[in-house]
Amino acid sequence: MDCTVSVRTLCEFTARQGDLDLRFTPAPTALQGMEGHGLVRSRRGPEYEAEISLQGVYQTLQVRGRADGYDPVAQQLEEIKTYRGELGAIRANHRALHWAQAKIYGHLLCAQRALPRLKIALVYFHIGTHKEDVLVETLDAADLQGFFDTQCARFLDWARSEDAHRRARDQALAALAFPLGTFRAGQRELSVAVYRTARAPAGGSCLLAQAPTGIGKTMGTLFPMLKACPDQGLDKIFFLTAKGTGHGLATQALGQINQQLQATDAAPLRALTLQARDKSCEHRDKACHGDSCPLARGFYDRLPQARAAMLNVKTVWDSARLREIALAHAVCPYYLTQEMARWSDVVIGDYNYFYDGAAMLHALTQAHQWKVGILVDEAHNLVDRARSMYTAELTQPALAAARKHAKTRIRKSLDNLNRAWNALHEGQEAPYQCHAQVPLDFMAALQKALSLIAEANADNPMLPGDPVLGFYLAALQFSVLEEKLDEHALFDVTLTAPQGRKRPTSTLCIRNVIPAPHLQARHAAAHATVLFSGTLGPAAFYRDTLGLPEDTPWIDVPAPFKAQQLAVHIVRDVSTRYHDREASVARIVQLVSAQFRRRPGNYLCFFSSFDYLERVADALCAQDGTLPVWRQVRAMGDDSRQAYIERFREGGQGIGFAVLGGAFGEGIDLPGDRLIGAFIATLGLPQVNPVNESMKRCMQQRFGHRKGYDYTYLFPGLRKVVQAAGRVIRSEQDTGTLFLMDDRFAREEVASLMPAWWR
Repeated sequence: MDCTVSVRTLCEFTARQGDLDLRFTPAPTALQGMEGHGLVRSRRGPEYEAEISLQGVYQTLQVRGRADGYDPVAQQLEEIKTYRGELGAIRANHRALHWAQAKIYGHLLCAQRALPRLKIALVYFHIGTHKEDVLVETLDAADLQGFFDTQCARFLDWARSEDAHRRARDQALAALAFPLGTFRAGQRELSVAVYRTARAPAGGSCLLAQAPTGIGKTMGTLFPMLKACPDQGLDKIFFLTAKGTGHGLATQALGQINQQLQATDAAPLRALTLQARDKSCEHRDKACHGDSCPLARGFYDRLPQARAAMLNVKTVWDSARLREIALAHAVCPYYLTQEMARWSDVVIGDYNYFYDGAAMLHALTQAHQWKVGILVDEAHNLVDRARSMYTAELTQPALAAARKHAKTRIRKSLDNLNRAWNALHEGQEAPYQCHAQVPLDFMAALQKALSLIAEANADNPMLPGDPVLGFYLAALQFSVLEEKLDEHALFDVTLTAPQGRKRPTSTLCIRNVIPAPHLQARHAAAHATVLFSGTLGPAAFYRDTLGLPEDTPWIDVPAPFKAQQLAVHIVRDVSTRYHDREASVARIVQLVSAQFRRRPGNYLCFFSSFDYLERVADALCAQDGTLPVWRQVRAMGDDSRQAYIERFREGGQGIGFAVLGGAFGEGIDLPGDRLIGAFIATLGLPQVNPVNESMKRCMQQRFGHRKGYDYTYLFPGLRKVVQAAGRVIRSEQDTGTLFLMDDRFAREEVASLMPAWWR
């Protein structure tokens, strides 16, 4: 096995030691780092050599890198590191990595130039003061070679193991048969389309697949993408979901695939489930560094053993198994999970792990040049989720809290920022208003405050929960997005008049409307991306908003259901428009109670708001107090949501009231007679308000007048309707009834967006 590795990658794998330390310390920007390196080199003599390309070989391992500089007169090799704050604040684990890199470069230089010994220098350059601190060791070439050989041996053992796994994995996947034996109706068509997309010769190929519930979309996408891995050289598959329920389905499908592999004596796939930090943390009262958390102390010293133990686990690496291994080796479960993403074949995680501005999986893909296949489950959710990823808010109350806790120099800069903030919304009479750009005076004051907080934090790192740190992180995100502000986003100001205060406060928002520009590079970074959902039309809406290539194909997989399974009733004598809602209550109660008497069973009733829901539920209970009724309420926790769902028992009778687009409008599975009907008393259209109207104008400017309304109101609303209606028919054996209660459902432009099999 021939293998090539960079010096940095080699050392990151073999030489990290000591504590996990995630205290926030602002690092120099890439530009500042380049300028710092240049300034250090300018201070050296005319014989100084910069950016020296070096390479060496250990058995079948080739190591390559570029040393920062070499002074042949002093016979000193230099590794230059820029920093902010105090030198003592540089973490011990970072220093160990820096020394390891310098020693590897030192060996490569000695071998290349036949040097008997060498001075190895770490040059720490402060970007603020331009001061250099130089740490020097003189080492014999033999000692440097011994260090090099040790690091390479460790890496090569691991690389050989990984190569063997990869070869065995690809051989097993090439022979893998469909785990379920036979394809369901529509499932084969979906799988063929995914396979063709994955086998496209050029990278960045995409597919939009609308496929109904009941055909097995999870297995129908995972299986063909895995089958494409051997021929296409795919390193990893990322299965991305909007909610935790998608994690479970993917884990189940991968478990079935692993059973199939093990039945043929093949090694199972390494499948990893990522979990949010707040759910993985064992010590929530402690900070992520060795002085506070015992699972961070000595993390890198124990990581190799924990990593090796994980590779012996033959089942899917879910959160429970990861936690068990992590605690057995006294390491943090969350950061062990992040480490194992490097060594997994399939990673299951939330959208943000690949699409967010600082996404871990995207960063790893870029750093290691992985060839990846992306599967985006319930992809209709990606539009709103991506908007939130690239939206940033600043609130004046958060600034006030930071000012209260800040030290003198920072407080003065925050006072200046507050004055610029007040000037920004001075004269604004409307509670909400869009502005063409963020004023330059405000941004100058914001950048000044950010710089001072960063310097102070580098000297004395702030802990989570500090209002100054909280405001700093929000302001940093705001500043980053302000630089990218264009016609795809809005800058708006919302005024609030606090009780007891004459002067209003405001919220500033860089509000993303069209996430396409942010997502285009993410699609291009993947070899193939498949976005699939039961509601993924019209195709142009998703191509436009998600930044997909114009030639991205769209398939609409036929549903395995028949029109006779779902009796669809459009109630034309009801209007659920805001001004007509009070008048609609009696008619809706009549329809619900009459249907329940005709066919007793479990039903869901969806409304546009909690207020509307309560009015109808109260009226229904007043008419017939014997009807079993349960209601969704605001801010339901996990236990309350589960209790709500469990009331839909087999053979049960009752009516659940819910808000359209909420927790019960999608992602829940109530097959058979657990749910036999639904009433939808709304088109789901977003509320007409100043924010949505501004978003509509933004859409109109980009896509045209008619599309502005459709993209902002009609398509998102009806998508929620179809998702909610999809709770009724879950299999080819289910039957049920659907009442669409609004005269607008009869309009042609609305009816055309409903599933074809309903008609």
